[in-house]
Amino acid sequence: MFRKILIANRGEVACRIIKTCRRLGVGSVAVHSDADATALHVRAADEAASIGPPPVQQSYLNVEAILAAARRCGAEAIHPGYGLLSENAAFARAVREAGLVFIGPPAEALEAFGDKIRAREVASSVDVLPPPGRPIPLDDAAFAASAASSLGFPLLVKAAGGGGGIGMQVVRDGLQLERAVRSCSDRARSAFSDARVYVEKLIDAPRHIEVQVLCDAQGGAAALGDRECSAQRRHQKIVEESPSPASFLQGPEGEARRAKLHESALRVVRAAGYVNAGTVEFVADASGDLWFLEVNARLQVEHPVTEMVGGVDLVELQLRIAAGEPAASDLSWNPRGHSIETRLYAEDPAKMFAPQPGRITALQWPAPDPHVRVETGVEQGSELTPYYDPMIAKLVVWGEDRAAALRRLRGALDATVIELQGPRGPAVTNLEFLRQLVRSEAFESGQYDTGLVSRVTGKAC
Repeated sequence: MFRKILIANRGEVACRIIKTCRRLGVGSVAVHSDADATALHVRAADEAASIGPPPVQQSYLNVEAILAAARRCGAEAIHPGYGLLSENAAFARAVREAGLVFIGPPAEALEAFGDKIRAREVASSVDVLPPPGRPIPLDDAAFAASAASSLGFPLLVKAAGGGGGIGMQVVRDGLQLERAVRSCSDRARSAFSDARVYVEKLIDAPRHIEVQVLCDAQGGAAALGDRECSAQRRHQKIVEESPSPASFLQGPEGEARRAKLHESALRVVRAAGYVNAGTVEFVADASGDLWFLEVNARLQVEHPVTEMVGGVDLVELQLRIAAGEPAASDLSWNPRGHSIETRLYAEDPAKMFAPQPGRITALQWPAPDPHVRVETGVEQGSELTPYYDPMIAKLVVWGEDRAAALRRLRGALDATVIELQGPRGPAVTNLEFLRQLVRSEAFESGQYDTGLVSRVTGKAC
């Protein structure tokens, strides 16, 4: 095991990794921008290093500053968390070339799965099929029209690189196509420095289901259950649960389909020589047919629901695999019960979930409970700046079954208090919206799709 690691991230995920390091006796080094000098993750770590001004390009995306901090502190490895540099192949390669261990997949796997067009090809090569689609040359409107004609509307135009729902647009007729291709390309160029786009057949009202995988360098691989991630706004998740409650995954036939889903996920990552933790994402259509979506080659925001049903620590498993241990080969996966996670954000649901920067003036969590977990990187008095993601915390619960987990979640949300003071007066969070969402008939039934939030709000989200 490592003696000391540097965490190339901030906030909630940095605090999460630090907890495991402390339990294992591994020294932790936090990095921080000037804006985060007194942040919770900085004070929680054993050591801290400044890496630059508040803008992410000058700090948390500053590879040279991060590597220099690792050298100064004597870290042996770097954990990238999620977001920021976590799926950046050039960063993983730079870490390796600096003589350090990257706690994540090889750069080659990051390259394969960081490019959604290549990822589709990898999955197809092992008969795990994505929705029909094809790449679109940026300046060839005639080719785009021909592709659309052969695939049939509706279509989804998507950026080849990046993620987070950026550079994605639904197209329902030929009049929208050229404009959508250019719009998505422009957004992708700005966000990811990669203007390539592709089109694929739109799966209307899909369910978003993913499989947690773990692979070690000895060739061991395991699927650690599945997660339902269909409660989304702006193509980004806000509620996740494990296992998926989808009706087509229940009963003997459903369990056989679930086993096939897990096996398909393992085929995809094995085809790319994957090592460490990752997530293979699928979309399911109305008939329950599952289509490959992408691979998130990192720890997922929603990993705690897998940990709670399986009694595992995914960060520990990541560290052990990166240290050369056969953690996937030796893993015994025995899931039990049901877990649900909600993401608490400083954002206004009434204004299309627009971020609400400000200072946290009141913060109260549910009473301590072994089945309720709060993952956060803030505290009362913390400033939520416009520089970074507006997440406040993740509230995660476990129950003997889904009904018990849902009751516990509702109680935990009701016991939570968050007050936020913005630059022009009181600001809002999504706490009350989450309370309503998990009490909605559609969510309670478990039979919902990615249109759930839009139906609850009455607005396109």
